[in-house]
Amino acid sequence: MCVCWRPQRLAGLTAPHSTSQIAQLTALANSHVQVRLGPLQHAAGHVHRSLTTCFAAQGGTLEAAKPADTAAEIPGYDAQQIQVLQGLDPVRKRPGMYIGSTGTRGLHHLIFEVLDNCIDEVQGGHATNVEVEIDMETGWVTITDDGRGIPTDIHPATGKSALETVLTVLHAGGKFGGDSSGYTVSGGLHGVGISVVNALSSQLDVTVWRKGHEFRQSFKGGEATGPLQDQPLPKGSKQKGTCIRFLYDRTVFAKNAIYDPDTIRTRLRELAFLNSTATIKFRANEVHSNGHSAAADWQFFHFSRGLADYMDFLNRDKEPLHQPISISKTVDGVVVDVALQWCSDAYSDTLVGFANSVKTTDGGSHMDGLKSALTRSLNVMARKSKALKEGEPNLSGDNIREGLGGIIAVKIPEPEFEGQTKTRLGNPEVRRITEGVVSQGIQDALDADSASLDAILSKAIAAYKAAEAARKARELVRRKSVLTRSALPGKLADCSSTDAASSEIFIVEGDSAGGSAKQARDRRFQAILPLRGKILNVERVDDATLYKNSELSNLIIGLGLGVRGEPPKELRYGKIILLTDADVDGAHIRTLLLTFLYRYSRDVFNTGNVYVGVPPLYKLDIGRKSQYCYDEEELQREIKGRAPGSYQIQRFKGLGEMMPEQLWDTTLNPATRKLKRLTIEDAADTDHTITMLMGKKVAPRRELIEQHGSRFALADLDI
Repeated sequence: MCVCWRPQRLAGLTAPHSTSQIAQLTALANSHVQVRLGPLQHAAGHVHRSLTTCFAAQGGTLEAAKPADTAAEIPGYDAQQIQVLQGLDPVRKRPGMYIGSTGTRGLHHLIFEVLDNCIDEVQGGHATNVEVEIDMETGWVTITDDGRGIPTDIHPATGKSALETVLTVLHAGGKFGGDSSGYTVSGGLHGVGISVVNALSSQLDVTVWRKGHEFRQSFKGGEATGPLQDQPLPKGSKQKGTCIRFLYDRTVFAKNAIYDPDTIRTRLRELAFLNSTATIKFRANEVHSNGHSAAADWQFFHFSRGLADYMDFLNRDKEPLHQPISISKTVDGVVVDVALQWCSDAYSDTLVGFANSVKTTDGGSHMDGLKSALTRSLNVMARKSKALKEGEPNLSGDNIREGLGGIIAVKIPEPEFEGQTKTRLGNPEVRRITEGVVSQGIQDALDADSASLDAILSKAIAAYKAAEAARKARELVRRKSVLTRSALPGKLADCSSTDAASSEIFIVEGDSAGGSAKQARDRRFQAILPLRGKILNVERVDDATLYKNSELSNLIIGLGLGVRGEPPKELRYGKIILLTDADVDGAHIRTLLLTFLYRYSRDVFNTGNVYVGVPPLYKLDIGRKSQYCYDEEELQREIKGRAPGSYQIQRFKGLGEMMPEQLWDTTLNPATRKLKRLTIEDAADTDHTITMLMGKKVAPRRELIEQHGSRFALADLDI
């Protein structure tokens, strides 16, 4: 039996009709009628929002729900309910399955799918030039290469041109391996890349230059708008290649999805590092203040030294201990290229992996083989050189990789990626091959360079000693983490729920904001942890100092982060929300917290547990109507055209100034708040940014300010 009741709304809040009805509900609950309690808010705020029921909307009166006539009301389930999706319909129905998301990341994935086809031509030795152009005003993207060109003859299975086939049929392509494959090595596997781009584009135009002819065909919504057009090229022309021009479908992607030129530029630079024979051109025609775009200058990416140039770029803001160690070898058809370099002023590793030029952000067998080889080989060399004496324990992988910048790129005839987004390599044989190649290569390189070996081992041993010095403090953290609530930080206002997935914690700035947040929160699933001022900058301290700091220890214990560098096995909250004031100090505190979380437990970003809360900057009162504005632009949009004096503006300088109900409505309420989830798209670039902003060197920060300072007006800076 389910009790149904429609609450009355007063002044925007949910309230019971009368106290007598609450009494009736209590009586029903005591009579063993199963009642779940749902959110109730008294108009005066005296009935706590955590009271919950399963009351349904039934006109404000209590009534018993009638049992359903199951035979009459259950709809039929037969062959008519089984859907068969044809052609490219599966892509449009479930785009996330093919491109990861329908946000900005998925938008970039469209470009990368086309780009991977160009790079496959480069890897096969058929192309040397790739060109990418984005019109930021219209959204059109044009990608051109000088490869062999997509075949245009009639395909025997479809009766259409091969060009139209690969663009309109899923799992049609020349990269399935075997004798009939068009590629020895490629990033494409499933034959869905270019057809997915076509399916998710409102319009796509393709031009192919091949065998003295130019072929053109256009598509809308994944379907050809006409036949393949063919015309001969001028006599003697040697033009060849493919040009794909597409406009993403705005009905499929999120409204706020836009291209980020920096993300695309980073990917193109990586591909140029990985393919030293290629020259990649890029430009993004930016939108100016008048709303129109203008042609930007072309940027050229060409790196003749390959991974050695990549290593110089990766460690550009650090102090290298030696020249990059380059390793390259082919075993059983698998090409392994590795570049390694340790730096004296870095205390974490930055490892980047690629398979057939596809970036494997989640690692895989090639990365596992690299780590295993480094740990085993350097321990052997440390014993051999007497850096480690008999009876002393081996150096751990974390000790050895401290300060290491590493790049591994493998080329595999039959790669096994996990999913269409290809973020992890699965080939088990690649681990064995990589481990053997790296072990032999690192030993050969360091046997011939004893000075570099000594410097690397000295840093690893120093890392081991620092870890031992921090061991007692770390063990204290480990012991406290497994104790009961009495071991939790005293300022932590914990939630009543023990389900980590549905719980969330707000890390707030100071006792004032903490007090308001504690009153405003829903204590069933929301916890509050106030911080005392600015935390330690962990980019400039060792482990021992970190564990001795009380604020950081409170964070480690309160969040359940466990030991540094290890995946948190007992994370206490599914959402870790950083909630700081919307001023310079708040931004600095947020940056310090992000630096700590990234350096201490990068996994919380990989698993999507870290968020930033967005409090409003203004409260705008227009007559009896009140609303909140989250930035200056939104405020100006709301007051535009209104007479001065017809509205009032309240500027929130800090969270502590907000009343609990205001804080709940704007920042804590899951139904109305704004949260930004933080994930890692490029670990190397993230590492560089954190080192530059938070490290000891002042010169890189000064250079950053000089480079970008002209983009901001001094009057707009909150200083």
